[in-house]
Amino acid sequence: MTHMFGRMVAVATMTAGLATSAMAQDYPYRDITTAVVWGAGGGTDSINRMIMAEMEKHLPVSINVINQTGGVAGSNGMVYVMNQPDDGYTLVGLSESNVTAAVQGGWDQRFEFWHPFIVGGSPDLISVPAASPYMSIQDLVDAAKANPGSIPAAASGAGSIHHLNLLAIQNGTGAEFNFIPYGGSAPGQEAALAGEVALVVTSLAEQAALIEGGELRPLAMLTPESAEIAGITVPSAFDIYDGLDAYLPLKQAIGFAVHNSASDDVKAALVDAFDLAMASDTVAEWAEANNYDIGGQSGAEAAALFANLETTFACTLAELGAAEVDPSALGISCE
Repeated sequence: MTHMFGRMVAVATMTAGLATSAMAQDYPYRDITTAVVWGAGGGTDSINRMIMAEMEKHLPVSINVINQTGGVAGSNGMVYVMNQPDDGYTLVGLSESNVTAAVQGGWDQRFEFWHPFIVGGSPDLISVPAASPYMSIQDLVDAAKANPGSIPAAASGAGSIHHLNLLAIQNGTGAEFNFIPYGGSAPGQEAALAGEVALVVTSLAEQAALIEGGELRPLAMLTPESAEIAGITVPSAFDIYDGLDAYLPLKQAIGFAVHNSASDDVKAALVDAFDLAMASDTVAEWAEANNYDIGGQSGAEAAALFANLETTFACTLAELGAAEVDPSALGISCE
């Protein structure tokens, strides 16, 4: 009996030891999921699939990318990841557009909820379908002024950077378009090709293949610089309309995040893999080929950039009359 009791104690001790060992395993010891808040094929989705594939090379596990779309300014995806454990096994793929979720009533958190990583971004532009009668940005703006609200425009979801850029163009030129929200850049561009909308505001990276294929005609960059693509010089809207610098440019910051409440070990492991991935030739070549500027910020540096974007976007929406929540109610000062 004593011998049997001794064996039972030994087995129990070994089992407890195995459990303790499993609990003490270094992060990550099982696969990670990244839930992208925007649709498949868009810039946020493409960047996350690219960077996660590179980060996998420096981690002992796989990273599975899914799309969790919908809500206000990507709020469905953020809420989904927020409700997962803060153990680093569910990341959120996001962009600068998500900083407007709170001011638009999509969720009740400031962006400081996240510990972000910025891969990069691409400048926005206005384009029309190849068969469009509008041959220049002046043609388009003049038509919108002549018949306010009659020209349907796609600019991703409400509160996205593309939507803010559309609002800024309206405010800077005096034109008024009929904004039609879509669940991401790719659906908005598809709507333009299908004739559902007359123009689309998304990024150069997202439009490049359609411009090169002759399906979209670029009219103006929404940055101070012009751009060259497919043998076309796309003029800057700044050169055509005075005063745009009061509202533009609003720049992309695309990447991913983990809960800010995650452990230091989790954050450190992700930072190490991210830094190694960002330093790779693969990322540099991908960015150049796809019209992206590289970022590479993480942690406090990325958080500071997003905090500035959150204030800028919230106050811009409030100024343009498109905020559902007063920024001051969220602790955001617009003074």
